[in-house]
Amino acid sequence: MSSATMDVQAVEAQIRPLLIAGRGREAEALLRPMLASGTGPVTLWALLAQALRVQGRLQEARPIQQMLVDALPGHLPSRFDLSETLLLLGAFDAGWREYSHRYSLAHTSRIERKVQRPRWDGRPIPGQTLLIHDEQGYGDTFQFMRMVAWAKERSQATVVLEINHETASLARRMGGFDAITLRGELPPHFDVHCEMMSLPMAMGLQLRDLPGEPMPYLSALPDRRAQWAERLGAYQGAQPGLKVAFLWAGRPTHFNDANRSMTLGQLAPLAQDGVTFFSIQKGPTEGQALTPPKNMNVVSLSPDIRDFEDTAAILSEVDLLISIDSSPVHLAGALGCPAWVMLPLLPDWRWLLEREDTPWYPSVRLFRQREWGRWDQVIESVAQALAERVRQKFA
Repeated sequence: MSSATMDVQAVEAQIRPLLIAGRGREAEALLRPMLASGTGPVTLWALLAQALRVQGRLQEARPIQQMLVDALPGHLPSRFDLSETLLLLGAFDAGWREYSHRYSLAHTSRIERKVQRPRWDGRPIPGQTLLIHDEQGYGDTFQFMRMVAWAKERSQATVVLEINHETASLARRMGGFDAITLRGELPPHFDVHCEMMSLPMAMGLQLRDLPGEPMPYLSALPDRRAQWAERLGAYQGAQPGLKVAFLWAGRPTHFNDANRSMTLGQLAPLAQDGVTFFSIQKGPTEGQALTPPKNMNVVSLSPDIRDFEDTAAILSEVDLLISIDSSPVHLAGALGCPAWVMLPLLPDWRWLLEREDTPWYPSVRLFRQREWGRWDQVIESVAQALAERVRQKFA
């Protein structure tokens, strides 16, 4: 079929369901003949790149995405797609630069902060005030909080941190800034600003800079820890064993939730003697903990978790967190608490590729799908590692 006679919308309507279902190989087989001449509609090249990404072939997708950006530098969705591939591959220099287009998309432009001050470019600005404001999700905030103190040192400025209400108390104990203001309040005067997730671009963050100091950079409230230590001990009773916090689903409105979430029933193979599972799942699926899989010792903490201070205290008192990609994972990492993360074949950019560790958090271990949608493989690996952890505890 020539590009002149091709109904691009019809092709796209055929391909996108395949990509959503993770059937990248089938999508690629349909697209390759249409692009065999080396030319074709931008939409089809973008779909081919996504078909390769779905198969985990990021190195092959990268030059296609770069070609699209070079040909159409003003097509910002292509630039954002390229940024995620670059960051997954650890190509931070170009990745952070392209990631700056994250608020130029149809579905994100409405949440961009319109700040009538220059954006900080990483240079020293002694005598000036720098406003650093958080953005996006709670996990993003926990992950990039570490850079606030670095920015203060680099900028030599007075730093005002603007942050959401839900994470403010944790941030206050972190330090590394001169003043804090809550999102929605009128901040004090400032000369320049920077989004928290634009700090990597401004400061030229490289993989070798991670995890950075201090580590950990967040802490739980001692009185909350004492309260939860008592409660967890009471729930577990006299039977010794591992205390494992866990959750299995993310926020349903997240654009990639279908790819990262599962049901509690799918975690049934994790059940074993010597393990008490404490559910910290919040949202529509938290009720699944009330009818857990057979032989799985589950206690639901969800109704009693009031805020992230409770979550931080729980994570500090259990032996381990097992979770899908979620904000508690980033909180655990920032606290220095052990966490095992179950990742899809095509993970979020921050988890990179192939490795079982993450430079962002020394206490976090990664378990990855090897085939699209095959959570059973991941859960089997986690179950084996958990059994070994139990053996070590009772050795």
